[in-house]
Parts: sequence; C-alpha cells; structure tokens
Amino acid sequence: MADTADMADTADTADTADTAAPDIPATPDTPTAPDSSVNAAAPDTPADTAAPDTPAGPATAAGPMLWSGWGDPARAAGLPGPVRTLLQDILGVRAPGTPAVGLDEVRLPAPALPAGVLAALESVVGAGNARSGDEARVRHTRGKSTPDLMRMRAGDGSDAPDAVLLPGSHDEVLELLRICAAHRVAVVPFGGGTSVVGGLTPAREGHAGVVALDLARMNRLVSVDAESMVAELEPGLRGPQAEELLAAHGLTLGHFPQSFEYATLGGFAAARSSGQASAGYGRFDDMVVGMTVATPRGTLDLGRAPKSAAGPDLRQVVLGSEGAFGVITSLRLRVRRAPQARIYEGWRFGSFSAGTAALRRLAQDGPLPTVLRLSDETETMVGLAKPGELAESGGLSSGAGCLVIAGYEGTPEEAAERRDRAAAVLTGLGGTCLGTGPGDSWAHGRYSAPYLRDSLLAAGATVETLETAGFWSGLPRLYDAVRLALHGALGSPLVMCHISHVYGTGASLYFTVVTAQSGDPLAQWEAAKRSASEAIIAAGGTISHHHGVGRDHRDAYAAEIGELGVEILRGIKERLDPEGILNPGVLIP
Repeated sequence: MADTADMADTADTADTADTAAPDIPATPDTPTAPDSSVNAAAPDTPADTAAPDTPAGPATAAGPMLWSGWGDPARAAGLPGPVRTLLQDILGVRAPGTPAVGLDEVRLPAPALPAGVLAALESVVGAGNARSGDEARVRHTRGKSTPDLMRMRAGDGSDAPDAVLLPGSHDEVLELLRICAAHRVAVVPFGGGTSVVGGLTPAREGHAGVVALDLARMNRLVSVDAESMVAELEPGLRGPQAEELLAAHGLTLGHFPQSFEYATLGGFAAARSSGQASAGYGRFDDMVVGMTVATPRGTLDLGRAPKSAAGPDLRQVVLGSEGAFGVITSLRLRVRRAPQARIYEGWRFGSFSAGTAALRRLAQDGPLPTVLRLSDETETMVGLAKPGELAESGGLSSGAGCLVIAGYEGTPEEAAERRDRAAAVLTGLGGTCLGTGPGDSWAHGRYSAPYLRDSLLAAGATVETLETAGFWSGLPRLYDAVRLALHGALGSPLVMCHISHVYGTGASLYFTVVTAQSGDPLAQWEAAKRSASEAIIAAGGTISHHHGVGRDHRDAYAAEIGELGVEILRGIKERLDPEGILNPGVLIP
C-alpha cells in the first residue's frame, strides 16, 4: 500500500478541517508530481546554467501533514461501497465503536524541560522558532506507521516532545546540541515526520526532557556544480521543493518515493530511502557524494571526491543512521538532466514467478527501465497496483495474472529506444503488453495509497506494510516465509506483495496486510510484525530495504548484524554522542 519511506500512511477522514496553525512552521509547498506524459518537456533552462550567487529557497510554502494521518486533509476520501462490502464479506471488518479524537483532545504529558534550558535554546534560534504549544507538540509526535496513527487517533500523545526547535543554520544546530548535551536533553531530528518504523519515538528515560529538531527552515539550494553534475542542498527541503529548485536548472534528483510529497532530503539520507524510479536513478544513498553533519562533538564534513580509497567511507556511517549519530545539515547530491519524455506502460504475466523471472532478466542483462515493478496475483486482483483507481472505483481488477509497470525516461529517442528493446525481452518471456493505460493510471495515483490506508483504518481495518530484500535465488523462499508468518499470526488476512526495486543480484519485496481489527489492534499487529520479522531473518532477508530500523526493527537488526556488529554501532554512538542525547532508543540495539 506504500512504497519508500514508501509506506501507506493514514489520514482521518473526519479531520478535513485540520489546517495549518500559527504554532507550527510554514513548510514549503508540494508542487505537482512529475508529469507522466510521453513528451513531458523539461524546463528550457540548460543544465549548465550556474546557480545564483545567493542560495535559493523554495518559491512557495504550505502547512504540514494531517496530525492524525497522512498528507493534505482536503485529499482524504471515504471508501467506495464495493470496498466496504469486500472488507465486511471477506475479512469481517466492522466499523470501530469509538471515533477518532480531535487534536484538542489529545492527552499530552506536562513538559519536563526546565524553563532555564528552554530559554537557552530559544536564545539560539529566536523566540519565534522555539515552540512549546500543544499543537506544535502534537504535530511532532511519532511518525506515520499504523501503530503511530492508532495511538494518535485514540488521543495518546504520551511521546510528545516538550518543545519544537527550528534552527536556521549548521552553527545553530551545533549550539543546540551543545546545550542539550550539557543538560542531558534528548534531541529528535525531525524532517517530514514520515517514519513508519518508530524512528521518531525516543526513550525519555534518563533525560531531562525531549526536543524535536525541525529542520524546515534549512530549505535552500546552496549551489549547483553543473560541470560535475552535483548540487548542494539543505536537509529541510521536501521532495517537491528540491525538484522545483533543480528544475530551474534543467536538473532532477530522480528520487520519488511514495513519501515524496512530504519527506525531506535529510530524511531520505538518514533512512537510506529508495524511490519508485530507483531502477533508473538509484537509491538516495547512491546520490550522496558529500555531506556536513553536526554532532555533539563537533562537525563532520565528508566527501572530497566521487570515490576514494582513503580508508572506510564515513559517509556510509551517517547514511542510514536515523539521527542517532548526528544531524545532517547539508547534502551534496549527484543530479541528472531532467527527462524530456516519460513513458509508463503495463504488462501482464501469468504468475508472480514468471514476472519475477522477467524482472531479473532485465536487471541482469538489460535494458533496464527507469521504473520497474511487479505486483503479485493478489495485489493485481485487488487493484492496489493502481491505488488512485481503486480509491475512485472500488472495483477489482479484471483478468488473471500479475501486473508489471515499466517506465522509461530521458530524451524522446532514448525513452522510445529502451522501451522497444525492453518490450522485445518481456514479450519473449511470455508477457502481454497492456499499453500505456495501466502505466498512466499508476503514475497518476503513485502517491495516493497512504490516503487509502487512512480510509481503511477509519473503517475498522488494520492496514500495515513491511518490506525486505534478498538475493534472486532466495526470493521465493523469502516471499513464502513472510506470507506464511502473517497468515499464522492473523488468521485469514489479505496479504499482497510487490517488487519495486531491482538489482543485478536481487530485489525487494514489499508486503501490504489488511485484516479486521481485533479488540486490541496494537497487540494484534505487534504479534504479526514480530512473527514476520523472525521469518525474514530466518529466510535470509534483510529486516529493511528502505524503511529503516527505528525502534520497531532493533531486535531483528541486532540478529542481522550479530553481537560484534552491535558493539561497533555502540562504539560509534559513544564517540560521537557520549551523553546519548541523539534520538535515544532508535537504531542502536
């Protein structure tokens, strides 16, 4: 139901009046998603145009996400009748007996941060950039996993920070970390708030208070090195803002996870995000050539060249560290020329195994599309491969088999040539071309699935996602093991899966689970997630391909890296953050 920091995250359909309040920072607008038309022209500005001498900020600003769900409240929608009927008849889903609470009904703990410490922090960022009102605290509580949203909908704000700080520069971040370390105040770096693995839920024990460090003010395009095709950007930029600023130079990152509209560049790096066009543009960590990081011990400035043999690459220590080792304050990213053409089309294969073999062939021998994804039989039947269409119609997809979406970007000639070569391979392996209709439908609804999850939660269903990755030879076993574990834990859930990130050696598996809520839905999902995580490790998969570790995956992560690996992580943590103030309880087993 979601894909990236890709997760289907929910919005309460009752909260359509939930609008941006003055107690929260204005964050940049979310421009329209990339055009999926065959000849979507890139901006006329050539890619070798120099960036302006003064760093550029986004042109527009907008309010934050719905506090109890996902995205823009105006885009929330109820479920179509056929979907409600399907849920009731097949899964036994019934409407919850207690409606979701309003924002002003959320129960918050009394702020624990000493007044003198708050005043010192406020002196660094300015009075208007230190927020301790209830709304700011609620909007910076937890992330967007299903358990996170269930707790918020029930009015549980027990994990709220005591205050929200909005620094405007690297030096301000350094000074805030210095003060917090001196007073043992926990710091949670906050980007878009889209974590789905408990990455924004710190452990309060042993700390004098907790602050959220919201990087929304650090939202500029600092420079463009057109010759090297490298751009320096600040971490608080949301995905659409970064694309808007780069488009003025005829450039793109090409990073479009399902969280694209709200997640930030800093979050992409901290969680090793992978976008829907990863086959063509790579994962986000592939794009990072340099970064500046603020730690309680000082500054790390990493990345002097594209590649280096000068010892271990410390960039890799920070990438995926989820705010536990430091705060990323600047990113130097590889960019590409914005495509002039985008072509997305659908293919049908008779089975998931046949479709998987076709994806493997393209990944290993080429030509590799920019976007390449395969839905299994259940996801194809339900129509979740095209969530926008499902949300509008509620109908099941016609026809048997599995749907493949293949997308091609570049110049018109390049896109057409790769499309023709890939079509020959897919046809030769038994695929049937369905034309551009399914591809355009997927592109139109590529960011819609989180809104659908909101509606399903409101209807009384437990809806959650989990993901993993493995080598091609082990993928069938991994797929079967996770499905078996989920069915064993939940009885008769609806379990869907897709492959959306492929490599020469393997691929990711992304599962969406829908089941009727039990009397204790949080315990229900906790048991299912534990069973699935154990199955992933036993079957040789990684506990996460792109969602990260957070709190939810710590135990499985420890099993994955072993006792010595855990000791290495703890050693890095102790050296960079000796007081343990950075996102305590997250990542480090």
